[in-house]
Amino acid sequence: MRRSRVHVLGASGSGTTSLGRALADRWSVPHADTDDYFWHPTTPPFTAKRPISERVALMREMFVDREAWVLSGSLVGWGDEIVARCDAVVFVTLEPGERMRRLLAREALRGHGTDVDREAQRQFLEWARGYDDPTFAGRSLAGHQSWLRRLGKPVLHLDSARPVTELVEAVESWDPEGDPAPEWMAEGR
Repeated sequence: MRRSRVHVLGASGSGTTSLGRALADRWSVPHADTDDYFWHPTTPPFTAKRPISERVALMREMFVDREAWVLSGSLVGWGDEIVARCDAVVFVTLEPGERMRRLLAREALRGHGTDVDREAQRQFLEWARGYDDPTFAGRSLAGHQSWLRRLGKPVLHLDSARPVTELVEAVESWDPEGDPAPEWMAEGR
C-alpha cells in the first residue's frame, strides 16, 4: 500500500496507536489519535468530551486535507465526515486476555502519576473488558464488525499479537484495490 489516508481501529489495548504511529513514521506522514480530538485536555485526563462538531473541525484544521496521514482510534458513531476522506481502514484485533494484560500494564504505568482519577481508571478498565461481549452496549467487537461491513472502504484485518514491524510490513504489502491479505493477518478476527 502506498502512502495514503488510513484509519487504524480496534479495541482499547489492541495496539491501534502503536501501529498508527509506526506506520506514520515509516511513511513520514502525520499521525493523529482520536482521543486527542474526542477529549478536552484536562487534569486528570479523559474527563470532558468535546462536542462532535468541534472534534471534526479540529481534525479538518490539523490533518484531514493532507495527501496522506494515519489516524488511530475509533470514529464509530461520530466521525463519518473523516472516514469519508480515508482511503482504507486497518482493523486490529487481539486475544481478549492478552489485550487486557496490555491495558492493565499501560494503566499501571499511567497510574504512577499524581493526576490519575483512580475511580475513572477502574471504570475505564471495566468498560474495556466489555469489548468482546456481544451484548455489551458500549464500543464492542460486534459493533466494530457491523460498522466495517457497512463502511464501503477496503479493510485489512490484522492480528496484533504480531510484532508492530510485521504489522507495518503487512499494511505496506497490502493492495486495497483487491490483493487479498495473507491468512495470518486475520487470525485475531
